[in-house]
Amino acid sequence: MKPIALNYLAFAVVIAFAGYGKAQTSPVKSVTWKIDNLNEIGGQPVTVMGNPQLIAAPGAVLFDGIDDGLVVKTNPIAGARAFTLEAIFRPDANGSKEQRWFHIQQDNSENRVLLETRLIGEEWFLDTFIKSGENSRPLYAENFKHPVGVWYHVALVYDGKEMRHYVDGKLELSGPLIISPLDQGQTSIGVRMNRLYWFKGAIRKARFTAKALAPNDFMRKN
Repeated sequence: MKPIALNYLAFAVVIAFAGYGKAQTSPVKSVTWKIDNLNEIGGQPVTVMGNPQLIAAPGAVLFDGIDDGLVVKTNPIAGARAFTLEAIFRPDANGSKEQRWFHIQQDNSENRVLLETRLIGEEWFLDTFIKSGENSRPLYAENFKHPVGVWYHVALVYDGKEMRHYVDGKLELSGPLIISPLDQGQTSIGVRMNRLYWFKGAIRKARFTAKALAPNDFMRKN
């Protein structure tokens, strides 16, 4: 009888351990920021630069392209080995040729994630950048131009091996990249963290997911 008892005990331990592993599985983390006020974003206090204006409908912040910007003292993708950064924004005419409008920066480091625009007349294209340690990659979509003055959804996706970006759900560029997760840091909106390359236009919403999303899972633009 003793061998049977021991076998039963071992079986029970295996089942309990398997159940423990399942119980510890947590859903993919996703955080949405409504960028519709100047006091707090994503539950975090905001530092305001210049004089950005609120747009009541559809609920957004308007930046003048000169000295308007916001800083949120958190890195919403800290620790993520894969992530999707989405934003809904409207680039306006007559801004600077180069604009850094969404910038996540790790504290005391050059590690960063950037959403940028390049203006050419009445058109713009998306320029994205990821850096961690010695590895980095830009995606400079100069062959994918879009008219200014229109609301767009953009997504920067990193799956642990590849970086790619989309405009309104359509893939524009991709490239291989292997990086370590970014640590804690800050996020600037409407300008690069060092207060250069100011954005002219409006930003309405951002979402951060600790997973590489497919276009069908992106948030809706409207």
